[in-house]
Amino acid sequence: MEVEKIQKNRKFFSWLPWSTNKSLPVSSPAPKNGHDEASPDTKAATTQRKPGGWRAMPYVLGNETFERLATDGIMGNFTIFLLTVYHLDQVAASNMMSIRSGVTNFIPLLGAYISDSYLGRFWTIAFSSVAQILGMLTLTIITLVPRLRPPPCNDVVSHPQDCKGPTNSQLGYLFLGLGLLAIGTGGIRPCNIPFGVDQFDATTEEGRKGITSFFNWYYTSFTVVLIFSLTVVVYIQSFSWALGFGIPTGFMVFAIVLFFLGRRVYVYVKPQGSVFSGVAQVIVAAFKKRKVKLPDEASGYYDPPFTSPVGRKLPLTNDCRFLNKAAVITEGDLNPDGTPCSKWRLVSIHQMEEVKCIVRIIPIWAAGIIGLVAIGQQGTFTMSQALKMDRHLGPKFHIPPGSLFVIPMIGLSIWLPVYDRLLVPWLRKRTKIEGGITMLQRIGIGLVFSIIGMMVSALVEKKRRAAAVTRGGVDGVAPITVMWLAPQLIVMGFAEAFNIIGQIEFFNKEFPDNMTSVANSLYSITAAGASYLSILLVNVVHKTTARDGHPDWLTKDINSGRLENYYLLIAGLGVLNLMYFLPVSRRYHYKSRIRIGEDDDHNDNIGLKV
Repeated sequence: MEVEKIQKNRKFFSWLPWSTNKSLPVSSPAPKNGHDEASPDTKAATTQRKPGGWRAMPYVLGNETFERLATDGIMGNFTIFLLTVYHLDQVAASNMMSIRSGVTNFIPLLGAYISDSYLGRFWTIAFSSVAQILGMLTLTIITLVPRLRPPPCNDVVSHPQDCKGPTNSQLGYLFLGLGLLAIGTGGIRPCNIPFGVDQFDATTEEGRKGITSFFNWYYTSFTVVLIFSLTVVVYIQSFSWALGFGIPTGFMVFAIVLFFLGRRVYVYVKPQGSVFSGVAQVIVAAFKKRKVKLPDEASGYYDPPFTSPVGRKLPLTNDCRFLNKAAVITEGDLNPDGTPCSKWRLVSIHQMEEVKCIVRIIPIWAAGIIGLVAIGQQGTFTMSQALKMDRHLGPKFHIPPGSLFVIPMIGLSIWLPVYDRLLVPWLRKRTKIEGGITMLQRIGIGLVFSIIGMMVSALVEKKRRAAAVTRGGVDGVAPITVMWLAPQLIVMGFAEAFNIIGQIEFFNKEFPDNMTSVANSLYSITAAGASYLSILLVNVVHKTTARDGHPDWLTKDINSGRLENYYLLIAGLGVLNLMYFLPVSRRYHYKSRIRIGEDDDHNDNIGLKV
């Protein structure tokens, strides 16, 4: 009925993004599974628009790449901004970046809730983009108005202790800009990938292959553009922070324009109401019936017709059997018409299985935190290393530290298309797995690369510090080229390609279909957990590793510290984490299709098995 009302009052609703179409575009139709039937209203709502597929990708991927270009164009070199403009020491700058990352990555959970429950993904992205621009403008204004930042200091690299730090009001302006950026990110990050996935029909083999390729091309597209951001934009920031912040702000404007240009071809999934209340209902119902005996036959469970326009019906499984009690029919649970008397005492099999999906994912989610701790160090202490190395490229040009991140991105921009178009089809023929390898295998490979990356980082830092101490000049700059950092950056780039993309794909495919925005925010929560764990590690190491008159490993003067020991500590934690991940992944039961030709309702238990 709601669809009919909108169609009858098209003039009144002409401001809506779908107003230019003949009918209200919603998600693709859910597959029919046996006895599952949709209500007439649902059927009407789910057959009015075919998914745009790759036709919508220029707008979706274009918006994503330029939004990331804008954000990372500012934040990619922000550690150097804090060290050289705000005159913060190494630990303070690292803590601020980790806190910012943690806050930025926790807020997407709220954005996902608002999107899935009330606004929908399109409008959540649109409103959040406004906050994103305001944050960028605030940071740009700081670079234009001298009184909003500390006075310049000519000896900030060699003697940072002699430079005047920021006042409380100057820090306040900085936090305002970062806060607005966090709000913007909180709405954009959990919605952009699910919004792209919405454009494909997951009920067809072609659509599922398109989704798998989308995750790879999603990462490739903005990686290629970020090469420009971390070279040209970062180089501009080396002589003009105002221009270096202003250009990314312009990119953000372009991203928003591109996003709205595609509104005629998008598929819009309507919000389904509060996604967390259903989870709470299952837990409460299972607790209330904790003493109820599970029936031997499926007829003892509440299994109504499946009417949701989003996703497919989930079958009854035998793991997490305590939750099964929430769907057991007992005396007095049903009304005469067959509906539950209380949603807090009886839930459907599908609703209960959705909660099981979340429970299964939690152990895998926890394993991703350590891997991201290793990846996150490249944005903090690697920059400190670069400042104390020879950055000459020719007689006059100095490589900006932030531009070093172009090294793994060049590798990724070459590797990911080769992986998607050549390696995946080759592996698919041999493993009969749609993605070539399973998502958990991909995450596991990324964890291995993160361990190797930390070990390489330790070896390079040991060489750099030795050269700085024995052959360095007054300023303590090691007489070795900054390109010695390239090996660790390349290895960590492979860790990103496998671990991060694997996590994003895993969460989006394995979470309940009506909670894909929350699923996408789960990766952000992983990154937030990694940020706060990094803060804990940094501060514990900073306060406990000073011995017998020797400074701590992370002292302000990097040449006097032992940064390589900190890297080895993270590598050791990574080994322990991998030992935890292997058995957990082998026991995981996939919700989504894994093998080619596999029945949607029955998946093999494929973790890191080869």
